Amino acid sequence: MQLERIPQFWREQGLAAHLPESWKLPLARLAFVTLAVIGVTAREWGEMLHQWWNIDTYNHILFVPLIVGWLVALRRPVLSKIVPTMWAPGLVLVIGGLSLWLVGRTTGINLLAHAGAVAALPAIAVTLLGARVGTALLLPLAMTGFLVPFGDEIIPPLQMITADIAIALTHWSGIPATIDGIHIDTPVGLFIVAEACSGVKFLVAMVTLGVLVCFTAFESWKRRAIFMLACIVVPILANGIRAWGTIYIAQSQGVEFAAGFDHIFYGWIFFAIVVAMVLGGAWRYFEREPEDAGLSLSEIESNVMIERLSAQQLNPAAVLAGLAAILASFLIAAIYASSRLL
Repeated sequence: MQLERIPQFWREQGLAAHLPESWKLPLARLAFVTLAVIGVTAREWGEMLHQWWNIDTYNHILFVPLIVGWLVALRRPVLSKIVPTMWAPGLVLVIGGLSLWLVGRTTGINLLAHAGAVAALPAIAVTLLGARVGTALLLPLAMTGFLVPFGDEIIPPLQMITADIAIALTHWSGIPATIDGIHIDTPVGLFIVAEACSGVKFLVAMVTLGVLVCFTAFESWKRRAIFMLACIVVPILANGIRAWGTIYIAQSQGVEFAAGFDHIFYGWIFFAIVVAMVLGGAWRYFEREPEDAGLSLSEIESNVMIERLSAQQLNPAAVLAGLAAILASFLIAAIYASSRLL
């Protein structure tokens, strides 16, 4: 193949060849503006990437982009029949997301800054692709919220709950023990329910999985509520049992053996067992396949509110100019706020 024909071959055989013509320019705009937003909020994205990769509690977030991509791919038959159009009210959503980011950055509240940086991305998508596309992609756009690292705030109460469950099971199993907060004193030694033992990483991962399963496998809100409750309660109880298991094994096999067993077994292997139990218990009650999740094209087109929202459009050049002005304004505001804090 001649060298000058390679780019043409890529265009013919690559992803662009499978895209409807009406989607190519909007997706190119979306990619460019998304990169611009990430550039403006680069510090927060750097912080989040560090947490995803280096902190066990947030390792599961590395799978969230893959999940979002999978959910978008499931909606491709519907999306291919929708012509994306710019949606003027989406500019308000972009301003809202970036305002939250700016407040978080200036106040030093990382959770707000991270949430705002993430919220700006689906807002950009809805602005550049339109209300119909936003409705069709409601679940994957909502799932981007799980890119935000959260959970540190609930570690202290989870430590107390884990300690309470562990001491109750320790007494039930006939082992004498006393408890003082998160400290459990037993004949073989003192056990502490540390932050790493609070079970927060299992809980936040299960909540993420729970939301995904609720809206891809269930139609009934009652079943969704029951499943989400299970995704919250079961990991908490399981973690209490895990803590008790470590204490119980230490009584018969020694503290060193129990500690080694805890590190080997009570990691993602234990979490996988919990996930299998929850999904196995719910499997028979699933009501639909993931491909059937979300509104159909006819439901979107027949919805009066969606049609009214879709009618609120501006000239593409005006929307792009508005986005450029918004990003520039927030970038200048962030630089000014940072200089004031120095």
